Amino acid sequence: MVKRMIVKIDEKKCTGCGKCVAPCAEGAIKIINGKAKVVSEELCDGMGFCVGICPEGALSVEERYTVEFNREKAEAQPKQKDISIKCFSCGANEATSYLIPLRHNMQSLWVCTRCLPKLIHG
Repeated sequence: MVKRMIVKIDEKKCTGCGKCVAPCAEGAIKIINGKAKVVSEELCDGMGFCVGICPEGALSVEERYTVEFNREKAEAQPKQKDISIKCFSCGANEATSYLIPLRHNMQSLWVCTRCLPKLIHG
């Protein structure tokens, strides 16, 4: 066991919307029985890209003892695409652009790499 950052899901707050599944590039989060679950702690890298997109605030990142992150196993997971996730500026989705989660005007949103410079530089 190692001490490291890992995602924690508050089942009481989770509504099972699934918005956290696609941002988890490692495939650590799945919807099981209507709730988001970390299905394998060795798949969670603790980066927390899923945290900001949760509309209920059910996800957080905590430091605790757990198994080591397994990069090879994480890279072997099937990649999840969610075409409902779109750039808030131009509407591009994951099928056409790289999307990045961000906080803007007190909202958790997605922006594509083409619109990001315009957002930063005006």
